[in-house]
Amino acid sequence: MIAPQEPAEKTERVLHEDVLDYTSRPKSVSLARHRAARLVGEWGKGQLADTTCLLVSELATNAIRHGAVRGRFFRVRLTLTESALRIAVTDARGERLPCEGAPAPDDTHGRGLLLVRTLSARWGVSVLAVGKTVWCELDVTEDGAVPS
Repeated sequence: MIAPQEPAEKTERVLHEDVLDYTSRPKSVSLARHRAARLVGEWGKGQLADTTCLLVSELATNAIRHGAVRGRFFRVRLTLTESALRIAVTDARGERLPCEGAPAPDDTHGRGLLLVRTLSARWGVSVLAVGKTVWCELDVTEDGAVPS
């Protein structure tokens, strides 16, 4: 299944936002994951840190594996609003759209987007003039908890 497209734009006040570019190498996945966990905690949403780490890791790994272009960075943007935490990873390969795989039980990879779909409330892809952004959102409630 190819990722759903970007939903209609919501006009909701942004409480916190962070954007950082990373080199397209495996070490950057760890750096992005740790930064995301730290920021989410600083923003008062520590209960989202573990899930955020996993989602950033999966999306960043896909950006390196399937979206890397020599000499180009990938970008991680975290946006917190009153109702959602959005994780967006942009890479340079817009022609390579993500799709969920159907890995065999003994496959060692191919489950990343299945995890993203399962753990997030919404996810999708936005094709850009150059590249694409794969995003997902976690819902948050007024008290900061993740809705069940």
